[in-house]
Amino acid sequence: MAFPPERIVCLTEETVETMYLLGEQDRIVGVSGYAVRPPQVRKEKPRVSAFISADIPKILALEPDLVFTFSDLQADIAAALIRAGVHVHAFNQRDVAGILAMIRTVGALVGRANEADVLASTYERRLAEVAQAVRGRPRPRVFFEEWDEPLISGIGWVSELVGIAGGDDVFPELAAQKAAKDRIVAAEAVLSKEPQVILASWCGKKVVADRIRGRPGWSRMPAVRDDRIVEIKSAMILQPGPAALTDGLDAIVRALHVR
Repeated sequence: MAFPPERIVCLTEETVETMYLLGEQDRIVGVSGYAVRPPQVRKEKPRVSAFISADIPKILALEPDLVFTFSDLQADIAAALIRAGVHVHAFNQRDVAGILAMIRTVGALVGRANEADVLASTYERRLAEVAQAVRGRPRPRVFFEEWDEPLISGIGWVSELVGIAGGDDVFPELAAQKAAKDRIVAAEAVLSKEPQVILASWCGKKVVADRIRGRPGWSRMPAVRDDRIVEIKSAMILQPGPAALTDGLDAIVRALHVR
């Protein structure tokens, strides 16, 4: 692989955004079909994959020097590209520290280590500033609903950001579970936690608050009773990258503290 690589395919939204933030977008020759940040990426870059599937011939035709993938969810894609002789770097960040490490790693791989460190350090300071700003305020109990059928609670970085924003995740013990199937919760279990705020992000589909309100018994839940059901767009919060540390965190702060 040439260093720094001149032709990069980003099959994850968070690496796309990181590349743009580092000013290295001209190296990107293909992206995930879900990439929406920054908005111009939808017009500028060819789409070569969904999340767990990809057009391997189309990627190979782009002659990439390097492909960024994510975790076991894209393991089959990575394996196919590796067998074809393509250099692949698979990220697996599931918490805030992992997001910051991903940013620094992308920078190192494209020859922009110093710039990436500055970017990550800026986020670290911002996280600390937000945590300081909400210190001393009441900490509402928060249920983060990542999916509705079945109910899935929030993953690691989401739970951490809820804490930084001044709330308490009602299922912190599940946040470390990487697989969504291991974060499935019963509606009765959520009700028993008496969350004061529901943050919902249904992984790419629009949240229907009335469906949440209408669940058996949930009318007596504090979050439902007080009309504190807030949708956060999945592109803001469910991608473990810069968006979650900026717009996603800001959305959580507003939901918890601005009424």
